Amino acid sequence: MGLGVPGDRAGEGWRAEASSLSSVLFLLTGLCQLLPRHPCCQAFTRKPDIDNGQVTTTTAKAGGGVETPPPGSPPGHSGALRYLVIQHRGCWEMLWALTAARAVLGHRTTGWVRTMASHSLLVAPPAALSKPLFIPSRLLLGPGPSNLTPRVMAAGGLPVLGHMHQEVYQIMDEIKQGIQYVFQTRNPLSLAISGSGHCALEAALFNLLEPGDSFLVGVSGIWGQRAQDIAERIGARVCQMVKAPGGHFTLQEVEEALAQHKPVLLFLAHGESSTGVLQPLNGYGELCHRHQCLLLVDSVASLGGAPIYMDRQGIDVLYSGSQKVLNAPPGTSLISFSDKAKNKIYARKTKPVSFYLDIQWLANFWGCDDRPRTYHHTTPVISLYSLRESLAHLVEQGLENSWRQHREASEYLYTCLQGLGLQLFVKDQALRLPTITSVVVPAGYDWRDIVKYIMDHHNIEIAGGLGPSAGKVLRIGLLGGNATRENVDRVTRALREALQCCPRSKL
Repeated sequence: MGLGVPGDRAGEGWRAEASSLSSVLFLLTGLCQLLPRHPCCQAFTRKPDIDNGQVTTTTAKAGGGVETPPPGSPPGHSGALRYLVIQHRGCWEMLWALTAARAVLGHRTTGWVRTMASHSLLVAPPAALSKPLFIPSRLLLGPGPSNLTPRVMAAGGLPVLGHMHQEVYQIMDEIKQGIQYVFQTRNPLSLAISGSGHCALEAALFNLLEPGDSFLVGVSGIWGQRAQDIAERIGARVCQMVKAPGGHFTLQEVEEALAQHKPVLLFLAHGESSTGVLQPLNGYGELCHRHQCLLLVDSVASLGGAPIYMDRQGIDVLYSGSQKVLNAPPGTSLISFSDKAKNKIYARKTKPVSFYLDIQWLANFWGCDDRPRTYHHTTPVISLYSLRESLAHLVEQGLENSWRQHREASEYLYTCLQGLGLQLFVKDQALRLPTITSVVVPAGYDWRDIVKYIMDHHNIEIAGGLGPSAGKVLRIGLLGGNATRENVDRVTRALREALQCCPRSKL
């Protein structure tokens, strides 16, 4: 095949390569034209003749061929030039060849390069990005994310390393140990997911369920609804246990549903953040196993704030998030699989619908299968630093101390809210989620007015309901380092003022 000329189909591939080549040539020769007397430019346009270490130079002619330096021309720093040519002979000869090619092909490539830049920019530089970034200081007492601790914030400013560096592998190993501690499990298959709690939920369902599998979902808030939606998308046969917002599932109700639907997997939310309910777990894992069913538990809103014991409670898959009690940035999640769950995953007849969340790949990448690690995806390295530090902080505090802190702070909040005449949404205190308290929207008020007033006048975030609780409740989060009496006092004062200043309907 010939080189071709513009317009020939046979030359299209060559022209694509030539366009990149000509860009380099224009740069090099342009520099030489701008600085014709500079020794470096003279050196770049001379071809080195190397014979047993003896270096002379010839200069490329514009019309082809070469010429020797004219009499009286400068020596061109011959000592330095000789060293460079000998040490970098291949690079030097390639550079000369490119320069010579530019002299021959320049008239043919000029038009093509101009064509590459012939379009004007359609989108102008955004004016907003010319301004400095401003982030207000705000107390986050919603259902998450929570404020970062100084230790976690410092981790976010550390240098980036490659995601497959040994130092990062060490951090990943330490994260796994932290997950085993906060989950209270010895499962080797414990790791972090590069994504939020939703991503961990999808990782569990994508890997455990195959099309046609029976999946039993406890729906008492938005997270049961989300689990149902995801499972339906992958072709599972979804069966529901439904409770009104504020309700929970008893052992008897679960046993009846297991006997009726014979599922391979049951989903329960330990901390239903949309309603503020803490779902009991003791005995549920054993019950599932008697019916050859695995137990999947969402602990995004409860981990670190309420007791959970993965192994002792017979939980087969447990996941959580980074942005609540752990006080780390959103975007990473924690997950662990029992041996029973692992065996089901490794015995699949079909591949999981997501490569990104394929646990067999992730198990290898996270060093959970005792085989050499293979690249799977580029992890958010800085987020892993932050997650590691948040787990380290919880380890230093101790799980029991963290549980106690959240229980005492939430009980103080209940007292303060009732002192304002507000009604708690979950009647049974034993079923209240210590990390997120749901409050009935007081009669006559629009919950949005209250939330906005507290944000605008006190720089404090609280939230309204979510999913089936939308419009019914206000939600106040005491998560990790935010679970203090001081913060309870602050939000109580803000609520009192909001109730005095926000409009109230008399109907």
